[in-house]
Amino acid sequence: MKATAKAHPIQGLVKYHGLKQNDPRIPYHDSISVCTAPTHTTTTVEWQPDAAEDAFYIDGEEVEGHAEDRIQLVVDHVRELAGIDHPIRFESVNSFPSNIGFGSSSSGFAAAALALTEAAGLDFSRQEISAVARRGSLSAARSVTGAYSQLFAGLNDEDCISRRLPTGTGDDGFHPETDLRTIAVHVPAYKQTERAHEEAEESHMFQARLAHIHEQLGEMRDALRAGSFDRIFELAEHDSLSLTAATMTGPSGWVYWQPETIAVFNVVRELRQEEDVPVYFSTDTGASVYVNTRKGYEEQVEERIAEIGVDTEIWSVGGPAEVLGPSDALF
Repeated sequence: MKATAKAHPIQGLVKYHGLKQNDPRIPYHDSISVCTAPTHTTTTVEWQPDAAEDAFYIDGEEVEGHAEDRIQLVVDHVRELAGIDHPIRFESVNSFPSNIGFGSSSSGFAAAALALTEAAGLDFSRQEISAVARRGSLSAARSVTGAYSQLFAGLNDEDCISRRLPTGTGDDGFHPETDLRTIAVHVPAYKQTERAHEEAEESHMFQARLAHIHEQLGEMRDALRAGSFDRIFELAEHDSLSLTAATMTGPSGWVYWQPETIAVFNVVRELRQEEDVPVYFSTDTGASVYVNTRKGYEEQVEERIAEIGVDTEIWSVGGPAEVLGPSDALF
């Protein structure tokens, strides 16, 4: 009746935008991402028959409002699946800043889904757990399966699941799972991802994005299988620009990028074009930047970007969500 789980957040490579259906969440198209480590969310849950009501805490603060509603959706779904009607105590902590564009909802709901199903005694596969996590966040489905994963845009829980993608070693020795280094560039700026997804289809750029996204997905899968650093992260860089074009041209005209964001883009292009450094930028729905490079170049790239005056960290590839032992429980 009690369990603790850990999951890594994701960096979107071919990102989803917009929801075909909101409850449960169904995307318009597939999406591909990579988990980032050592960043993670740890969540402990316990079904408590003697408690008066559910209690949710994130980073020591009681959760209220929309965030509480999203957690409640996942908890109630697991209750229905397991036939449990007990109240629950839910505590979660993040090892990285949330709501600045580093995918905290992905790791948060992935860890929640795994902990909830484990505590409920449900013997689910990672694919089945990804369908549970999807109710809180589509990105969380890919966080459940870990590393490089694809979420399939089915119309039900049997089809709309995440699967891990095969990766290979390139002719130059690069392997996507062991040799990627990501400089995480912190650019704090509040974002409203939910609102952006809700109005995505109202952008005149949305249909154009849908028209090319399937080719992008095929290209990304092939690049991962071939272990081609340049193909993988050039695609991710262009997808970031495509996503932002659709976001900025919606009714609210969301512009998440800050001056520091653009400054990072410029440094990355200088390194790539003038110094022949293998490096590309990527953003999700936020101002913070993922700067992707190969093992051996990370310190050089981080040093140049830090000159802008931003906080940086060096990350690698994270695996699937995992159940932790009792000694790791948060309560």
